[in-house]
Amino acid sequence: MTDDEILAEFRAAEALLQGHFLLSSGRHSEYYLQCARVLMDTERAGRLASALAAKLPRDLRQAIDVVISPAMGGVIIGHEMGRALGKAAMFVERPTGTFELRRGFAIAPGTKVLMVEDVVTTGLSSREAMEAVRAAGGEVLAEAALVDRSGGTAELGVPFYPLVAINFPTYADDELPPELAGTTAIKPGSRSVAA
Repeated sequence: MTDDEILAEFRAAEALLQGHFLLSSGRHSEYYLQCARVLMDTERAGRLASALAAKLPRDLRQAIDVVISPAMGGVIIGHEMGRALGKAAMFVERPTGTFELRRGFAIAPGTKVLMVEDVVTTGLSSREAMEAVRAAGGEVLAEAALVDRSGGTAELGVPFYPLVAINFPTYADDELPPELAGTTAIKPGSRSVAA
């Protein structure tokens, strides 16, 4: 899929939103990609996952034992990536603030893991999820994501394969442009950062 075809999928799902958003990273943006909306159509989710799986080098695809994603945002794309790669798919969640495998999910020591996210902005959620995998004995080989909105700055510590890079400007609280400063931020993400 080309970048234009990928963005067309987001537009068709009404998943490219404009307004004032407080991202899970704590930064503000005029634009938000609502991956949950783009993934709610199972055929679309499958197409996007297949396109993302195709971006992975062949030797990496063969080395992966399991796909793991952080809940909530990564669960659907992680499951679809598992399907596209023919691998089991699990997720980590943070019931007490720290990611962990639950619900009977477990990995054997040395399990080769592909971490899958919906959107990477700063990479914080990814790094925290990877730490949980390592603590459980797994080895994270790489990360794949639908969208890289980090501008290439996310430090993940493993190779990173995004389907598309979208670099909408983001702002710290004290950097807001006038058109955002006078409006209330909407918090669409999964972290509990106060707006």
